[in-house]
Amino acid sequence: MTNRTKDGGAFQRVSEELRVRLSDGGYPLNSFLPSQETLAQEFGVSRDTVQRALRELGSEGWIEGGRGKRSRVVMRQHIQSSAPRASRSRHHPMTLGPLIGEAFEREDVTLDISTLTSESLDAHIRIQAERIRAGDISPRRIHLRMLLPAETQNMPYPRARDNKDDPRLPARLRAITEAHTASLRTVLDQLHTENLVPDVRLEVRRTELTPTFKLYVINHDEVLHGFYEPILRTVILTDGTEVEAVDVLGFGATLTHHVGDSDPKSPGSVFVANTTRWFNAVWDLLTV
Repeated sequence: MTNRTKDGGAFQRVSEELRVRLSDGGYPLNSFLPSQETLAQEFGVSRDTVQRALRELGSEGWIEGGRGKRSRVVMRQHIQSSAPRASRSRHHPMTLGPLIGEAFEREDVTLDISTLTSESLDAHIRIQAERIRAGDISPRRIHLRMLLPAETQNMPYPRARDNKDDPRLPARLRAITEAHTASLRTVLDQLHTENLVPDVRLEVRRTELTPTFKLYVINHDEVLHGFYEPILRTVILTDGTEVEAVDVLGFGATLTHHVGDSDPKSPGSVFVANTTRWFNAVWDLLTV
């Protein structure tokens, strides 16, 4: 086994953590990331691992910067809200982290998610778990339902640009999904076994539908929805191999935010109701 293969897990860990920071504004637009040496020390990895992570983030459009130069942030996840609540007016721009954070400040937390992988959700749930352990929030019930593509689904992405039958990118997607779904289950189970949250439930169902959008139904009264944007980019495999690929943006996708209110005929309420109806119909169909 090569050192590159051994570093594959560290490379993914660094990439995922930096994506969360970039998407939630931890590194503001047009700011510069810390130096490669600083990042290597923070994450306890080699500079080579950091360089590989930065190359992947560059291929996804998050950052830009040449060899020997610090990377500059050129993209962040953007949420457009039709009716932002007053308590969110301080968040400019609105990002997923604060929305999930507010959801977990309730006693009863419900999340219905349809997504390509569970990567971004896993990252945000782990943050909320730490808030619960610190005593900052104290939900009594967390119920999460998640729709994911079937393991056997033959999807148009991700795939190698010049060889659509190359099995490595679909295998990579499955590995990422399985790892983060397992992590989610572990984090939520620990909250229950540590007697921090009395009622915890995670249900995952697989569907033959190819995800064309990411969807969050939050506490039955607000929805985040965004289409996956197809891009051409360089994917770096765990053994260091670079593959030119057709892929989609998840973290970087623009999301629209809809909020229901006391008027069932308002645009926000209608969108939330229709989206909830769609999710429940797909969810129930998978049990037939």
